[in-house]
Amino acid sequence: MKIGTKGRYAVMAMVDVAKYGNKTTPVSLSDIAERQEISLSYLEQLFCKLRKAHLVSSMRGALGGYLLSRSSDHISIADIIDAAEEPVRLTRCPSIKGKGCMKNEVQCLTHHLWEGMGNQISSYLKKISLQDILDKKSLEPCALIESPSSNHLEYSTCS
Repeated sequence: MKIGTKGRYAVMAMVDVAKYGNKTTPVSLSDIAERQEISLSYLEQLFCKLRKAHLVSSMRGALGGYLLSRSSDHISIADIIDAAEEPVRLTRCPSIKGKGCMKNEVQCLTHHLWEGMGNQISSYLKKISLQDILDKKSLEPCALIESPSSNHLEYSTCS
């Protein structure tokens, strides 16, 4: 399983905005490009997608740039990867329900294995927020425990 460049760079850039920006001070793409060593033209393409997904808003002018559209604890890594158009899919089957990857359009023998694994990865990425990354919380799968009373994570040590 590999997340593509779009997804990885979008996450890196969004963490940068969360770290260096605030409600009134936007972060310029040129600053992000320099700090994260990502091409400015590539960031422009990504931020167009992030803006369309309502994850960031832009401010024009000499001191312009991008701000998070909502707080960093309400933006998941899955939101960012989805906005960058990088779906987490492990099967080679088309995304059409019931259609398989085999010549006769049946699902391969391992389809449910890869689909289940993809669902686990997607679920994991939905539970990680930008704020979790900034706080450098342990993100090991064994350390994440879903709180029964909320949609947030609690952390424990791995044994």
